[in-house]
Amino acid sequence: MPVAPSDITVQHFFGRDGQRLAYRELGQGRPLVLIHGYFSTATVNWLKYGHAPRIAERGYRVIMPDLRAHGDSAKPHEVSAYPPDVLADDGLALVEHLGLTDYDLGGYSLGGRTTMRMLARGATPARAICAGMGLAGLTHTAGRGEHFRRILTNLGTFERGTPEWMAEAFLKTVGGDPVALLNILETFVDTPPDVLAGLDLPILITAGAQDQDNGSAQELVAALPNARYVEIPGDHMSAVTKPDLGRAIADFLAG
Repeated sequence: MPVAPSDITVQHFFGRDGQRLAYRELGQGRPLVLIHGYFSTATVNWLKYGHAPRIAERGYRVIMPDLRAHGDSAKPHEVSAYPPDVLADDGLALVEHLGLTDYDLGGYSLGGRTTMRMLARGATPARAICAGMGLAGLTHTAGRGEHFRRILTNLGTFERGTPEWMAEAFLKTVGGDPVALLNILETFVDTPPDVLAGLDLPILITAGAQDQDNGSAQELVAALPNARYVEIPGDHMSAVTKPDLGRAIADFLAG
């Protein structure tokens, strides 16, 4: 059920610092903002594998931003364009730009972390989805990007078939900007356990059965007062390609 990106108009809004950022929409109905993962784009994360169409056909207006430094959004090289929590700032700016008041919010991997930072900063969706993320990936972000930092600073040196080589190959397919992406790694902000304990809205936690890249998803469920865990097949990289991800989100939203 994939949808060609060329069939969807790229729209734009501005971050709070004036950077021009992109988003796409699919479907009509209740708004759902879905945020993609690091290195990826809205079209790869949500359209390529059919997740957004699967959710849209259940009566949702799926709103998919490209994070700063990704996709069709601005990719500034200046360090000043990447203050702490800037991705949450951008997400809140999108919600404000669209005038959303009754909506849902979610994301995968870095998008999941951004979702939780938006909640910590005062976003008020009715429900949230945090996919491909565990407790440690939210509460202890220091050093979380070292794997990607090593890739971005040693491009062209990795043995074919290694995880680093595959990540670099993916970077090339999406036209990633190494300088801009490195800057993103400096923006992570911890979310303390007491803040997580205060997030009482319904939250779906879903992750691949072999995904431990960002800590334990089950521990994250235990740290939240109103969370549900759904396990899907795969590891961190493969789970996002499975139809189970979109199905889990759609079923959660349907109640």
